[in-house]
Amino acid sequence: MERPGDLASTLDRALSAGRPVDVHTDIGAVTPAAAADQGRRRVGTRVQRQAPSVRQDTPVARPVTPLVVVGVDGAGRTHRLDEIAAGAAGGVLRLAAPLDPGDDLAALLASARAEACPVLVDDAHRLTADQLVALAAAARQGVVMVVARRPSLDRPELADLDEAVAGRGGVESLAPLDVEAVGRLVARVTGRPASPQAAAAIWEASAGLPAVAAALAAAPAGPADGPPPALVARVQRQLATADPALAGLARVLALRLDLTDLGLSDQALAAACGVPPAALATGMRWLRDHGLLEPGGDAMIPAVAQAVLADLTPVERRRVHDAVATALLAGGASPVTAAAHLRAARAWTPAAAQVYRAAGEQLRFTDPAAAVGWFDDAANAGADPAAFAAGRAEAAALLGIAVDTALAASGPDAQRLALVDGAVAAHQGRADRSAQALATAGPVGSVLAVPALVALGRAADAAAARAAAAAVTDRPVPASLLRLAEAAIAATDPVAALPLFIEAAEAVEAVPPAVVLPDTPHALAALVAVTAGDAATAQHLLDRALATGVGGPVAVDRHRLLLAWVRMRVGRYDTAVAELRRLAGAQLPGRERLLLAAVAAGLARRSGDIARLREAWTGVEQAVARGAVDLFSIEPVEELAVAAARLRRQAGVLPVLDGLSQVVATLGQPAAWAVALGWIHLQIGVAGDDPAAVTAAAEQLASVRASGARQRAQCTAARCWAAVLCADVDGDQVAEATGLLADAELPWEASRLAGQAAIRTSDPRLARRLLERARELAGAEPTAAPGRAEAQLGGLSEREVEVARLVLAGATYREIGARLFISAKTVEHHVARVRAKLGATTRAEMVAALREVLDDR
Repeated sequence: MERPGDLASTLDRALSAGRPVDVHTDIGAVTPAAAADQGRRRVGTRVQRQAPSVRQDTPVARPVTPLVVVGVDGAGRTHRLDEIAAGAAGGVLRLAAPLDPGDDLAALLASARAEACPVLVDDAHRLTADQLVALAAAARQGVVMVVARRPSLDRPELADLDEAVAGRGGVESLAPLDVEAVGRLVARVTGRPASPQAAAAIWEASAGLPAVAAALAAAPAGPADGPPPALVARVQRQLATADPALAGLARVLALRLDLTDLGLSDQALAAACGVPPAALATGMRWLRDHGLLEPGGDAMIPAVAQAVLADLTPVERRRVHDAVATALLAGGASPVTAAAHLRAARAWTPAAAQVYRAAGEQLRFTDPAAAVGWFDDAANAGADPAAFAAGRAEAAALLGIAVDTALAASGPDAQRLALVDGAVAAHQGRADRSAQALATAGPVGSVLAVPALVALGRAADAAAARAAAAAVTDRPVPASLLRLAEAAIAATDPVAALPLFIEAAEAVEAVPPAVVLPDTPHALAALVAVTAGDAATAQHLLDRALATGVGGPVAVDRHRLLLAWVRMRVGRYDTAVAELRRLAGAQLPGRERLLLAAVAAGLARRSGDIARLREAWTGVEQAVARGAVDLFSIEPVEELAVAAARLRRQAGVLPVLDGLSQVVATLGQPAAWAVALGWIHLQIGVAGDDPAAVTAAAEQLASVRASGARQRAQCTAARCWAAVLCADVDGDQVAEATGLLADAELPWEASRLAGQAAIRTSDPRLARRLLERARELAGAEPTAAPGRAEAQLGGLSEREVEVARLVLAGATYREIGARLFISAKTVEHHVARVRAKLGATTRAEMVAALREVLDDR
């Protein structure tokens, strides 16, 4: 470039020779050389005249009209000016900021005006105020001018120039390129066509900004392999010249956190970046003008964000994450969303640990599995485990994960830990330990201890605990828990308590309490409803509990087991078995293991499967031995007690029954529970074929003033059972008793009474009528469907196959007769025919042959 004094003559020679004087190029150019030279600035002027000889693809020359070209850095402002210059009918004067201090702008503009030469001004935002004033004056004096600038009008002189030029022409905003345009750009940069996939990848990484797209296209590696060095260098230069606060803002935005999703306010974002809140908008505008942000948003361009982070050391990155984490917590953002972003960024810093801990605390009741994960992340990030021990214990307890119940008796989280301790003890079936732990957990613990206290027979303590909790005003106990306590206190009368339990269940569903429940109102209501003879309500509440997830994952297994138990009691054996199958492999706490054994024993007893009955008893024998049962487990204990009697192991269940008798006595012998307990003794006598025991149980039940329909049915049936076992069968009495039992939703018991009466009566006509009644009441029995037609196996009839299978199961002739509603003598005849058909001379030979023929292992 010649000296300023000779500039006019230089321009004249260039114009007359028809050649340009090129002293400037911009990163917006899309040639390989321009892409490799991103960010460099050449200052000066250029005069350009259309060459006499043009190529076929040269645009048709046309007059230049006044225009303001607006675009962020890298949007192609200079490239747009090149297009205008190339299509100009004559020469143009190119000016690019900053001008050389020696350039005589007034002379250049005067010459351009005299020659009617359009003036193209690049980077007008970088000119001095005097230069902008001179340009505006020239524009108003008729000089045709095209001005390229950034979007921000940050000075009145720039706004005045903008008005002077746009007022005579227009404004053109440079939009980001679409995918097809990026593909064409890549082809020009690389010299070869771009595949649609490559073009789409570059478009996504560059957000359509031409300069970034060109840099990515010129790089040997693809956009997925990290930012190209040229782009990193360009970003480094931009941030090196910026205020340090702007660099901090760029580093935070480079993390590409979804600020809206995070709920990060402007104040919190400013705090994370280390800038005053009032300067945040200015900083964001600066980043936008410099082409670092996606068009129309606050997010950083993906490739630019990679370039910013590539320049940071691991220590600097951790500091950025620390700042963001601290700001997120201080700004009230969702800890869960914040933690998810920090986990994705692999942030393991003290501040991130606090976010992880906050996420765990927020989710411990709604998503305990996720909460445990967040607490573990907090520990991995260096947080003190003692700081979140209570939260993690709550989440673990809801998952049924083993929790250390040797919890601290002091400290800010002592009451929370005691609540967990009490809940876990209840899940293990230890009502006494549960009540003891909950008593130390403040008002909430006291009210949660009420069901356990009632279950232990301590009604007065339960009423006092609820009254004390209800009187607390500074930190009121949730209304749903108070209703649950009220229902538990009324449970001595199941019919009266059931509406209260339903109300408590609805309240817990509406506003789940932030506490690990020792038991849900739905589960307690189901147990009480069955005792009240309302199995339909029990099933409805349990279905709702499963649908809403009340009590967390640990309660799901309990609700499912109770549903199986209720369905078994009302004769819906197939659905009961289906519920058990869903629990296959589940790790159950002690209370649920007892319940599972009760359901399994009940199904085995109803199907006459002695082997399964023995297996069910063996699996729960230790749990029964420790006596961990209470009032609300009386009904399930019945199945285990009868199973023990059938297996001649009554001694193992007698301490449990003694404990239950003491609880019922302490509560004042409430009729419903006294009948339930007496009914167990009656069924034990029936299972042992002990008329004296049955008679004693029936007399005890007769002394109870039963008010509920179910209890009246059981008392009536007890008298009938005593008569039947003494071979005193009155058809009308049996019909009345079985009808009452069926109405009270005890169909199996009704069927068994009719069957036993049938095989003990000496009246054949009555026996046939009772057998028909027994089969009618039995309905669908819980026998596994055979895989083939067993009637054809070994030539045995269908009835003979039934008898043979029960023989293999170890049942006696009397047990087989009771199961099939036939006499023991008839069973003996069936066995003799089976032996003859199999050609067996001894019982041992018959058993061996049956195992081979029936594939019974």
